Amino acid sequence: MDISDDDGIRTVTFDRPEVMNAFTPEIAAELADVFAETDADDHDAIVLTGEGPAFSAGGDIESMADREESPDEAYDRVTETFGRLVEEALAADVPIVAKVNGDAVGAGLAVTAVSDFAYAVEDATFSCAFVRVGLIPDTGGSFLLPRIVGLRTAKRLAFTGEFFGAAEAAEMGLVNEVVAADELDATVEDLLETLRKRPTKTIGLTKRAIHENMGRGWREAQDYENVVQSQAYATDEHAEGVSAFLEGRDPEFE
Repeated sequence: MDISDDDGIRTVTFDRPEVMNAFTPEIAAELADVFAETDADDHDAIVLTGEGPAFSAGGDIESMADREESPDEAYDRVTETFGRLVEEALAADVPIVAKVNGDAVGAGLAVTAVSDFAYAVEDATFSCAFVRVGLIPDTGGSFLLPRIVGLRTAKRLAFTGEFFGAAEAAEMGLVNEVVAADELDATVEDLLETLRKRPTKTIGLTKRAIHENMGRGWREAQDYENVVQSQAYATDEHAEGVSAFLEGRDPEFE
């Protein structure tokens, strides 16, 4: 992976174009580290994209062929790599933007789903392809997809591994918007400009409240929302927002 920082934006580029940016467990662990280490004090967002014609073709099948491990060993490996990637993405202090420059298959689709925003080029192809190699959807796919696209659509994608286009991905809510290839950078930059103007720490608290409450009943969820909101009330960003409103000016969030 190539990691670069510019004007508050951390960009992660999957840079194995010779294998369509396929993921290995080591790459998944490295990406998890990026999510964990990117701080709202220094960054406004993380952008994920791919080098070459693909976003990511998913797991590296060749590395799977060479793997010899017990179920317990597999559990430890998956938990510390692809599983941790999801945990750190959902808990990240800054929003994650998937700039899907090409095909997103298997774990590539799942990484798109776990991102907070996703924009795809018109000719991108998607597939929840795990079933094609005898696996279940991982990298959060088994619980994120039903929440994003609905139960029956998630089952169809997971059971068949069918390929579908960017337009359908947008219709089902997997991506926010489909744009022409030459408009992708500008579209994402427009979003980043908006995020730069927003209080990043508040966004992080909002992410935490939404993700933590996904599996809670409404009473417990409401209580957790109250806890996080009380933390937001104590931030400098809240004080600045209130002052700016009362003074009739745009807020200046750090």
